[in-house]
Amino acid sequence: MTAARGRTGRPPLTEARRTEIRRGIARAAVDLFVTQGVASTTGEQIGQAVGLSARTVWRYFPSKESCVGPLFSEGIDTITAFLREWPSGQPLEQALDRWLTAGPGIAGGPDRATVGALVRLTRTEPGLRAVWLQAYDEAEPAFARALAERAGLPAGDLRVTIRAAMFNAALRAAVEHHAWRGAPAEGERTATEAELEATLRQALAVAAEGVR
Repeated sequence: MTAARGRTGRPPLTEARRTEIRRGIARAAVDLFVTQGVASTTGEQIGQAVGLSARTVWRYFPSKESCVGPLFSEGIDTITAFLREWPSGQPLEQALDRWLTAGPGIAGGPDRATVGALVRLTRTEPGLRAVWLQAYDEAEPAFARALAERAGLPAGDLRVTIRAAMFNAALRAAVEHHAWRGAPAEGERTATEAELEATLRQALAVAAEGVR
């Protein structure tokens, strides 16, 4: 009698491991884009930077520009979490102070210098610009759901849709306004991060006018 054969090969990756791989590819891609330009960067180079084959890179992303998507998404996710946790009736400034003191930076996710360099590239690289705008297009319904939960309204309520659009536009405008001023010198990074936070506070406060 022949014994049943067990499953061979590598075990399937967990979702956490897949997320980790995507993040590693994203960071490698942006480092290469910043140092040598998008046109000069290949899938093979991105893979080599994280010990993967180009074939594996393309398994996770359809194009080299799309590799940076997770870095954009992480920042948006942390804003969505903030909107969901913002207590009803609490002024935005107080909520921001409480949230920042609790831990995550307002930009969240990847370091701000990396995101700033990447956003600056979106000004001249159409492929990256498309990924950047797609991230915000996908963010808007997430913002709407968070604001709807906060207000006890349906996610499709027109007031929620408009407020989500305002927060979305304010966030993108603030990040672009800050990033397009240029890369900071090494000794200016701390002051620049404070400026970014102040810019985001101002933009979100404008969008929050009328939200209770």
